[in-house]
Amino acid sequence: MTLVPDHRSFAAPAAKAARGRGRARDAYPLVKRGFDLGFATLVLLPATLITALVLVVVNPVHNPGPLLYWQKRMGHGCRPFKAVKFRTMTVTARARRGPDDPVERDRITRLGNWLRRTRFDELPQILNVYRGEMSLIGPRPDCFRHALHFKRVIPEYRHRHAIRPGISGLAQIELGYAEATEATVRKTRADLAYIRHAGFRLDMWIVWQTILTVAGGRGA
Repeated sequence: MTLVPDHRSFAAPAAKAARGRGRARDAYPLVKRGFDLGFATLVLLPATLITALVLVVVNPVHNPGPLLYWQKRMGHGCRPFKAVKFRTMTVTARARRGPDDPVERDRITRLGNWLRRTRFDELPQILNVYRGEMSLIGPRPDCFRHALHFKRVIPEYRHRHAIRPGISGLAQIELGYAEATEATVRKTRADLAYIRHAGFRLDMWIVWQTILTVAGGRGA
């Protein structure tokens, strides 16, 4: 006698597993937002305040000018928002670097270079996180003018704005700072891979890799 498995015996566990994955996907945005607010408040806010106090003292000598720098960037849904950072460059009347121009490294101060390598310059963006404009983890937001150009020349670029941009992200960890269109194509592919596979485990891995980057001073 041949025993034929009843397909219904497999269907029930498969359906239960699918429902479990569906609930996890549904809960992920809420868990992610809770983690954003909790980590920003308990870890990043104290670090931001301490760094700001130190910079208030040393900036007049090593980096004269305003403490903060605000820049219009492209956010969720391709909408503009103002991202904030600790200023790392000398003050200029109007910076007009194009999307394919190199970073104006001659304007980066010695103190600003340290802030960039440790990524402490990004700390004030917890304000953008509190305002719901950014997440801790997600695609890094580009300068709005540059983003408009990339939207025109990179077919998939707009899709990286399907979620909130992040202070750190998979592309930043894997590729570092992206300059010009060719590097932005690679960055876009990494961002879309993150969006496809986004989950709390991947976010925690990116957080850990970001901590290692900060500790090693290997930021952009």
